[in-house]
Amino acid sequence: MADDQQPSTPEAVTRLYLTLGRINRALRRDARDAPVGHGALSALATMSSGEPLRLGVLAEAEGVSAASMSRIISALERMGHVRRQPDPEDGRAFLIEPTESGRALVEAGRAARMQALGGRMASLTPDQRASLLQALPALEALVD
Repeated sequence: MADDQQPSTPEAVTRLYLTLGRINRALRRDARDAPVGHGALSALATMSSGEPLRLGVLAEAEGVSAASMSRIISALERMGHVRRQPDPEDGRAFLIEPTESGRALVEAGRAARMQALGGRMASLTPDQRASLLQALPALEALVD
């Protein structure tokens, strides 16, 4: 089997997993001036990309329990970053959506993380940056 057809070794998979996690945590640290935590910012970003959502749907999308998401939404609501509205299909439920300040918070958080990533990328050698950019299609394929 040719080198480029070798299956990933467990060590390579572990290295990739650990590295992606460390990059994510480093970018969070670099952008720690955000007025809300990563979980709240992630929930706001998910809500900003579509129609108002039920809390359970948002919790599932974010990979957290409904109780955890309820606490996050309550805090965001107190800060004025989300609003609840009755679900027209089920009077017992409600839909949540970001307010303009919530959408602005997502944009500011994204800009801070992009600046942090850009700074880290600038510290790489030109060859390292080229290799990283060449790997993007493969990394993007892992998401799909």
